[in-house]
This record gives sequence, C-alpha cells and structure tokens, in this order.
Amino acid sequence: MLFKLSIKNMTKSIKDYAIYFLTLVLGVAIFYIFNSLDSQEAMLQVSQSTHEIIKLMISMLGIVSIFVAIVLGLLIVYANNFLINRRKKEFGIYMTLGMGKSQISKIILIETIFIGIVSLIIGLIIGIFASQFMSILVAKLFEADMSEFQFVFSKDACIKTCIYFAVMYLAVMFFNTITISRYKLINLLNANKKNEKIKIKNPFLAIIIFILGSAILGYAYYIVTIKTNTIKVEKDLLRPIIMGIVGTIAIFWSLSGFILITIQKIKKIYLKGTNMFVLRQINNKINTTIVSMSVICLMLFMTITILSSSLSLRNSMQKDLIEMTPVDINLEKTANLPEVYINAYGKKVTTTETQRKDSKLLISETLKNNGLDINILKDIVEIPIYTQEDLTIKKFLGNQFEEINKEYPFLIYSSTEKIVKVSDYNKIAELYKIKKYSLNDDEYIMICDFDNQVQIRNRALVNKDNILEIAGKQYKSKYNECKEGFIDMSTSHTNTGILIVPDSCNLTEQMKEKNFLAANYNVSTDEEKEEIEKIFTESNSNFIQNLNNSGIKIDGMTKISLIESSLGLTTIIIFIAIYLGIIFLIASSVILALKQLTDSSDNKQRYTILRKIGCDEKMINKALFKQIGIFFGMPLILAIIHSIFGIQFTLNLLSGIAKAKELLPSVIVTTILIGCIYGAYFLATYFGSKNIIKEEE
Repeated sequence: MLFKLSIKNMTKSIKDYAIYFLTLVLGVAIFYIFNSLDSQEAMLQVSQSTHEIIKLMISMLGIVSIFVAIVLGLLIVYANNFLINRRKKEFGIYMTLGMGKSQISKIILIETIFIGIVSLIIGLIIGIFASQFMSILVAKLFEADMSEFQFVFSKDACIKTCIYFAVMYLAVMFFNTITISRYKLINLLNANKKNEKIKIKNPFLAIIIFILGSAILGYAYYIVTIKTNTIKVEKDLLRPIIMGIVGTIAIFWSLSGFILITIQKIKKIYLKGTNMFVLRQINNKINTTIVSMSVICLMLFMTITILSSSLSLRNSMQKDLIEMTPVDINLEKTANLPEVYINAYGKKVTTTETQRKDSKLLISETLKNNGLDINILKDIVEIPIYTQEDLTIKKFLGNQFEEINKEYPFLIYSSTEKIVKVSDYNKIAELYKIKKYSLNDDEYIMICDFDNQVQIRNRALVNKDNILEIAGKQYKSKYNECKEGFIDMSTSHTNTGILIVPDSCNLTEQMKEKNFLAANYNVSTDEEKEEIEKIFTESNSNFIQNLNNSGIKIDGMTKISLIESSLGLTTIIIFIAIYLGIIFLIASSVILALKQLTDSSDNKQRYTILRKIGCDEKMINKALFKQIGIFFGMPLILAIIHSIFGIQFTLNLLSGIAKAKELLPSVIVTTILIGCIYGAYFLATYFGSKNIIKEEE
C-alpha cells in the first residue's frame, strides 16, 4: 500500500520534482565525467611524462571531487527539504486519517530511493556518453594522438559515483526522518496559510546604504585594478575581498528600497500593467533573501572569473608556446667560477679545480668532455652573456626610480642587467627567426617582452637623458621604447630585459656571467627526438651521470619539456576550473530556483486575487516571468560587474602569461555554459511556478 501511494504521489507531483530531478541528474553526470578521466587517459598516445601529468590531474580532481560531493549533498538536502515543505498539508491529511509519522517517513523513504535510482541511472547514461566528448577535449588539450579512439566505460568512476551518491541519499533520508518527526498536525494543516514576515526598510536609509555599498565596491575595484602592482597577494588581497563581500551584502540589503523609490518616481512604468505587483513581490523577496542572494552573486562571480581567466590562460599559453620555443634545446653554464661564492640560499660554496677549469670552456666543449656525441645536435649557436656589477635595474631606471618604486615596491631593483653584444644576439635571432638589430658605437637597445617590465622600462627610455655607462663608456638608447626579443626559451613572454650593446663595447672576460647555447636535434622524427631528449633529461643517462660525477652544472630547458609542462599546468587548471565552475553554477541556480518555487507556493493567494480583479492568465504569466527574470538577473548582473574587475585583476596578476586579447573566446564559452545551465534552471523555475500558482487550494 505504501509503495503504491508513493508511486501515485510522485506521478501526481512530477512537476514539483523537476528541479530536484534536474539537480540529481546533472550532479551524477558531471561527477562521472570528471572521475572517468583515468579510463580515457589509458587510450591516449602521449609521452611518459605527459602520462604522469595526467595522473597528477586525475589525483587532484579526486581531491576536488570530495568538495564537490559535499556541495552536491547539501544541495540535494536543500532541494529535498523544499519538496517536504510543499507537501505539509498532504502529510497533515495522512495524520488525520490515522497514519503515523513512521509510515509517512516510509513513504518519503520509498520516494527518495525511487527518485535516486532513476536519476542515478539517467545521470550515468548521460555521463557515460558525455565523457566520450571529454576524451576528445583531453586529447586536444594534451595534443594526443586519437587514432585509437574507442568508446570507453569507466567501471571505477561508475562505482565511485554510486557510492558517493548513495551516501548523499542516506543523508537525505536521515534529514527527512528528523524533519517529519518534528512536525505537528496543526502546523501541517495550516502550512499554506503561513507566509514569511516582511521587514519594511526605511527607503531613505536604503538609498544611503546603497550608495555606501557602491562606494565600498568601487574602492575594492580600484585596489585590484589600478593599484594591482602594490598588492602583495598573500598579505594585501584579503582587504579587497572583505570589502567585496561587505559591499555585495550592502547592495542587496538596500536594493529593494532603492528600486522601490526609483521606480515609483517613474509613474509610466510603475502604474503600467502588473508592474506594481511585480515590484512589491521583488521587494519582499530581496528583503528575505539578503544573505542567500549575496552568496549566489559571489558564487556566480567565482564561476565567471574562474572559467574566463582559466580558458584565457590556456589560449594565451598555447599561442605563446609556438612562438617562444623556436629550437629544440637551450643550455647555459656559469662562466668564471670563483673559488668561493654565495649561492641562492645564502650559503658559501667552495668550487673544485675541475669546476673552475670547466667554467672557462664553451658549453659544446663541456658536452664533448663528458661523453656526449656533439653530432646529435645541429644549428648550434653559442654566445656569452655579460653583467656589470654596478649596472642594476635601479641604475637603468635613473631619475624615474623613486616614482616607479612607489608603484612597484616588490620588484628586486638590485638585480644586475644582462648584457649581450649585438652580433651575438643577431646569431640567436637568426636561428630563432626573429628580428635582428643594428647599432652605432654609442647606442644600446633594451630587449624586453614581459608586459609589466616593458611599461616600467619605457618610462625610463622616454627620458632622453637616460645614459648608461657600460665598460667605461657612455651609451644612449637608440629607441625611446623597449624592442621585442628574447634569448631563453620559455612557455610565455617572460624576458624582463637584455641590454644589446655594440660589438665595440669593451666587455671583458671577467664580466662574463655565463655561456649560452641554442641548438636543434639532428633528427627528423618525433620518436628520434624523444630518444635524444632522454639524454638531457633522464637522471640515469650516461651524460647526466658524468656531469654529476664531475660536479659540473649545466642548466637548460628543452622544447618538449616546456610544451609538456605548460600543457600539463594549463590543462589541470582548466579541468578544475570547469569542474568547480559548473558546480558553483548549479548551486547558485538551485538555490534561486527553490527559493522562487517556495515563494510561488506561499503566494498563490496573491495570484488568485489578481485573477479576481480582472487579470487574465497572459498578464499573470507575464508578471511571473518578469518577477523570476529579475530575481535570477540581479545576482547575475552584479556578478558580471564583479567579474569585469576580477578578470582584469587576474590578467594583471598573470601578466606575461594570460593575455587580454585571448579573453573574447573564453568569455563566449563561459557565456554559453552559464546560458545553458542557468537558463535551464530559470525555465524549469518559471514552468514550475506557473504550475504552482494554478493549483486549486
């Protein structure tokens, strides 16, 4: 009997279950998709190091999944609580007919299990098919070979999803039992007659709070954009974050009164159609949902900022990789090692005679002396890089230093400038296929491509009095701005500055800081390049062991390792961003949807009054649509405003890596994602609310 009653109740209340069912299905599908990457990874044709990166990503996603499971669990409990409240009168009738609370709990238990099983099955089916597209995305991000693509089912992900959601359903059942046990018959029978208490705010106080909240947000925006350079992330970022939270709460606290006064002044709008009714409804909603609206706004802000910034980072780094890795390998070695020097950790290091002798040799000679067949390399270019002890960044900035130091207090101005002769630089430029330069005997050029440093150095170069003394002779800048160029390969534009000087400049052997080598592998296929790569990167190669035994240190980077590390970093960021972004988006949408459905249930009598005074169904539905649209739109609009400055701050923080010009595609993808999920919940809420306000008392 109880089973039949449960099935009948679910059939009758199928529209009420729409939001709950949608949340369960989406949660299951997303959870399966992101936890099935281990099976998809197995079929990708990638290098061993990329496999390790993918395993790390899977491990990190597993940790994130615990947080996601908690969020989804809370959402499911929240959504289920709405369904229970919707049926208070029904439960009251059961109790008047002699049914005990334990039997009502059993009905709810059967319904929860049934809905859980159905949503789990449908969610898994959607997740299994959607995960195949995830395989394609993974392959594209890691530039993997998909020639052996096949349909993949992840048994582990399926089991993990079932276990996690079984625990969530048990939590739901537990809360349902507690909730039912606390109900009193009189409250259940009169549930539909109760409404939320509306707190009417002083409208003029609301305007003052609105202006104050806007001012707080404006100053927070100013800090994270205009004053970005003075922010020390681990110390100073907390202040604008707190200001953002306080400002958001102040806006929503005051918004109802502010809107009410503003619209009431515009009689043509206020008195048109059902606008007066809609405005009063919105006023009441905001008054009773200040905290939840603020939390939703901040979650949407995080979703937009995280997704847009991470996708922009990926696009920027992918383009930069092609440009910034023009050869297969870079190597560098310290020149003229002294007997004792202070290392990066501030400790004294005593060098051996072997190390000191080797530091005077070219890198190619060191390679030969340690058993490397130099013929595995081609297009070899070797150049020396010099420094001058008193030529620091501070010295370069000249009379602009004091002003720049105030704006950028965290730069290390005591760092010495790198100096390269123009003919040596042009050898590298020719190999890299980038622009070459020429100089008169009294000129220098500053080569720099790191955005922030370019801006700083250009302020000094604009000054015609910017004369530098190098090796006993004065030189002036050929240009009043930095020129693009680089020597070291990198994953992005990170060259903070290299001084290019004429060949006639008297740079001595003692001024030589290091030797630099750039070359390509003397092979043609990717497989052969991988074999040579192992010689320079694997610790058990004979060459590396010979260097270690002799105490000789050669630093370097290879094109393959740079690309793999960059792809790994950005892909991990993107997957975690998408995962968390979608969950935050679902959480925001669910809270808004259930709040609106609850209000629609509480306010049925108000819509009945509208019908009695002559409003037809079209006008009522239009009023309902406006009301839900404004309710969904307000936190989204403020979140978008937050995101404009949040994204700008992120791009400034990642200057040289993420580029503003790559933002448009990221914003489009984010907009589509938000439009699909947020829009789906909006429509489900609208149609659910329509169904509720049409119900007979």
